Amino acid sequence: MLKRYFLNKESVEAGCDEAGRGCLAGPVYAAAVILPPNFKNKWIDDSKKLSDKDRYELRPEIEEKALSWAVGVVSQQEIDEINILNASFLAMHRALDQLKITPEILLIDGNRFNRYKEIEHRCIIGGDAKFMSIAAASILAKTYRDDYMKNISLQFPHYGWDSNMGYPTTAHRDAIRAFGVTEHHRLSYQLLPSQLELEF
Repeated sequence: MLKRYFLNKESVEAGCDEAGRGCLAGPVYAAAVILPPNFKNKWIDDSKKLSDKDRYELRPEIEEKALSWAVGVVSQQEIDEINILNASFLAMHRALDQLKITPEILLIDGNRFNRYKEIEHRCIIGGDAKFMSIAAASILAKTYRDDYMKNISLQFPHYGWDSNMGYPTTAHRDAIRAFGVTEHHRLSYQLLPSQLELEF
């Protein structure tokens, strides 16, 4: 249950959140969502608290009812070049670039953010469990990234990306040991406990 729906109903708020920071493979995704001030949905919550089925059922509701929404992506190659923190900020910026409405304030999940244009922003730790727009953004970012990982899993079935989504599970790391790395892996990450075990 969200603690608050909006920071200020009189302002045009865009909630931003990302998915995939801790993964060993695949891009990082972020979403930005502007909801109407009268929007209500008792089921929307931090995507991590929802089942896969619930997230996918809520996605069309968010997309239909939002005043504007967008998803930004930063590739694994870009992550290796600029690091995951900056990549997460860039993914949010790319999502914000696509909004059809200019927000007056940005609600960012987390404790850090790179300023976007001249728009005021608030960093909120655990924001996806507090504010409706951030929770909605977390659902979009998560489901769109999951779609991508399930798709590339068809080409690389050994890594289990259709279930682990690129996170460092035991099965994923066992597959890296057995089959090596792919073009989708983040080479700047410690893919195995010892990098000496990898062959690039």
